Amino acid sequence: MAKPLVIAGTEVLPGQKLQIDIPVAKLYTDTEFSIPVHVQRARRDGPTVFVSAAIHGDELNGIEIIRRLIASELKVIRGTLILVPMVNVYGVLNQSRYLPDRRDLNRCFPGSGKGSLAARLAHTFMKNIVSHCQYGIDLHTGAIHRSNFPQIRADLSDTETLELARAFGVPVLLNSVLRDGSLREAATQNDTRILLYEAGEALRFDELSLQAGVKGVKNVLTTLGLLTKKRLSKRKIDPFVANKSEWIRATASGVFNEFAKLGEQVEKGQILAQINSPLGELIQQVVSTRSGIVIGKQNIPLVQEGDAMFHIAYFGKDEDDVAEHIERLNDTLVAQ
Repeated sequence: MAKPLVIAGTEVLPGQKLQIDIPVAKLYTDTEFSIPVHVQRARRDGPTVFVSAAIHGDELNGIEIIRRLIASELKVIRGTLILVPMVNVYGVLNQSRYLPDRRDLNRCFPGSGKGSLAARLAHTFMKNIVSHCQYGIDLHTGAIHRSNFPQIRADLSDTETLELARAFGVPVLLNSVLRDGSLREAATQNDTRILLYEAGEALRFDELSLQAGVKGVKNVLTTLGLLTKKRLSKRKIDPFVANKSEWIRATASGVFNEFAKLGEQVEKGQILAQINSPLGELIQQVVSTRSGIVIGKQNIPLVQEGDAMFHIAYFGKDEDDVAEHIERLNDTLVAQ
């Protein structure tokens, strides 16, 4: 007999597809607020997987990725798929990364039913979603005025997590430590293996990131047996693991002109940008400290001394191959 699945008091039976609203705290206008959830449960038993977005309320790419997944009417053949397009509904409403109490939800897990608003929301999500799941994919973007190249961040020391990260199908995998209070940390403590997909910029849709995200989620669901396997593409994107990355920071304040683009391979000593005064004087050149791939960058052309400008991932001898596969990802998705 299949194990009962109850979300916010609603039982989801084998073979059912339901839309469920998980109640959270009211607004002070007495308006009810809820987390929208799409659940699809197959008749055959299998793993339960969640896909979540907008842990940070201004990170919109994930909302669109999940919308496209729902619109594609996925045929789940075994197990259960739980899609949560907006976790931080307060932040989405206000186009803000944070909750009304100015807390970062992704530093408040596993939360508490009697804590702050952020803690209560985290607790609600853990209790109603994560506690049921063996696997999860959490969708993110860069912060405001900052873009990330499509990448998976995860604990790649775990063999099964590494296998799922490779299956996602983006060229860059970043071996990332768990942060205190993060969803990833709380999920791991719940024995839920989780991938974090980073791509694009806050408050903006990015088509490359959207297409790579939709395709990647489907790849993982297929690997886990929730979706029917299809023929593998001849232009398969093989990923590469970066065990180290760093942000190159501004060494002066001013207006900058960038020379390195997202996804570009750069060499040690290469000039990434020039920082100028508003009167045209060259103040400083920003130089790469090592060879690597640009996986994140600042978009607004104004910097203060110490601002993070370029996020460089290091792959060692594999960097030429990574660059080639990044080109392949662009070609494959743009051609669709």
